[in-house]
Amino acid sequence: MPKLGMEPIRKAALVKATIVEIGRSGSLDVTVSQIAKRAGMSSALAHHYFGGKEAMFLAAMRHVLSLYGAEVRGALLAVDGPEQRLMAILRASFSPANFRREVVGAWLNFYVLAQTVPEARRLLAVYQRRLRSNLLFCLRPLVDDRAGAVADGLGALIDGVYLREALKGGTPDGGAAVATVLTYLDRQMKGAGA
Repeated sequence: MPKLGMEPIRKAALVKATIVEIGRSGSLDVTVSQIAKRAGMSSALAHHYFGGKEAMFLAAMRHVLSLYGAEVRGALLAVDGPEQRLMAILRASFSPANFRREVVGAWLNFYVLAQTVPEARRLLAVYQRRLRSNLLFCLRPLVDDRAGAVADGLGALIDGVYLREALKGGTPDGGAAVATVLTYLDRQMKGAGA
């Protein structure tokens, strides 16, 4: 007889194990067995809860997106004014929770998966729309009619910093990432262009 209440605990363990295994390997070429082993359970149980690796990975990315969204919302509650709100979004994008090796690797593979899996593409589009909307809200009072272009540039730069981070070794440096994005933003705020 199954233990009541274990399903959410086991699913959460599998989600975390998925992020770690994909981040460790740097690709989606991990097996359900590897993920299950890291989570401390059988691959049969992992298949029972998710049905397969793709579903596990999508659940893992929903988890990553949920944590990111919560961090952004929390950061925005603590600040006032468009510049502070913008800084809060950028800091949340590169916070230690969001900008760690496993999560960076998961994001890189999420972009790959979104090319062929409609549900991944949909999740990515939701993230991109929310990021753009948050950036536009902050940028309109600061750069007027250039807000759309600057928001698109910031979104692309954030994605690019994640991509570069995925391709290098070592511990991700959120401070350096924020500094890179702020250099671009400073140029845009002055109207100098990229």
